[in-house]
Amino acid sequence: MTVIGLLDYASVFIFALTGALAASRQQLDIVGFAFVSCLTAVGGGTLRDLLLDRNPIFWIAQPLYIGVACAAALIVFFTAHLFESRLRTLLWLDSFALAVAVPAGTGVALALDQPVLVVVLMGTITGCMGGLLRDVVLDDVPVVLRQGELYVTAAFAGATVAVIARPMFNEALAPLVICAGVTWALRAGSMALGWRLPVYKSRPPRS
Repeated sequence: MTVIGLLDYASVFIFALTGALAASRQQLDIVGFAFVSCLTAVGGGTLRDLLLDRNPIFWIAQPLYIGVACAAALIVFFTAHLFESRLRTLLWLDSFALAVAVPAGTGVALALDQPVLVVVLMGTITGCMGGLLRDVVLDDVPVVLRQGELYVTAAFAGATVAVIARPMFNEALAPLVICAGVTWALRAGSMALGWRLPVYKSRPPRS
């Protein structure tokens, strides 16, 4: 199995866990758990493959990805009650999923010799879209859009660093490891240390 394949499997599993935790907070049934888990797990990678005209789409080429997502849903269905704070667990798992999915998307685009901007956008989309779909379907405020939090920014920065680092190494793995580290460090820093971007504040009109 390739490095990209391993990254895809890891991101599918972890994102599926977050989808199932979100489903548990909405008290869905087991089918709802599986649906939200699969949507979260493969959403970003599916959009990536569609935009890159990469056929077949990764989970169609290897349906085991769906099995992995359903297994994650089943695990959470029987264990979610054990977590003291499902929301906090979801957010931290989501940060790890982001740090795996961004290098996966970046690596796919790099392997296809896409232009720099496309590589960065594919890494960002792969990391962000699954969680966005999860939150929209469950009518939650999307994590990716929370005020000032570093989420899309973390994904974009990680993918950008991977592109910058690629010429410095003779093999493909090191830039992806750096990508994962930068992505997770920024996201974790935002959650744990309060790192934020400035947000727009409306001002009263001048008289």
